[in-house]
Amino acid sequence: MAKRVKQLPQDRGFVLFDAIFEDGSRASNRRVPMEILGGLDGDDPARQLIEQQEAEIAQKAGRPPRAIQSLVRAAKPEPKPVRE
Repeated sequence: MAKRVKQLPQDRGFVLFDAIFEDGSRASNRRVPMEILGGLDGDDPARQLIEQQEAEIAQKAGRPPRAIQSLVRAAKPEPKPVRE
C-alpha cells in the first residue's frame, strides 16, 4: 500500500501569514486563500481577512480584538527528508 504524501498548505491553495500585533504578540501561520490575493491590492485583502478572523476570535474569547502592526508571509517550510 502506498504511503499518503501530505501536501503543503501553499499547494492546496492557501498562503500562510504571520501577524504581529501592536501589543507585541504574534500569531503564526494564519491561512488565507490564494484567490483573494494578488492583483493591484497585493496582500491588503489578507490583512482584512485576518482582522475579521481576529475579531471573531476575540468575540468568542470575550476580549477586545488586537490591532495588527505588521503582516508578513510565513517562510515556506523545508521538506522533511524522505526515509528509505
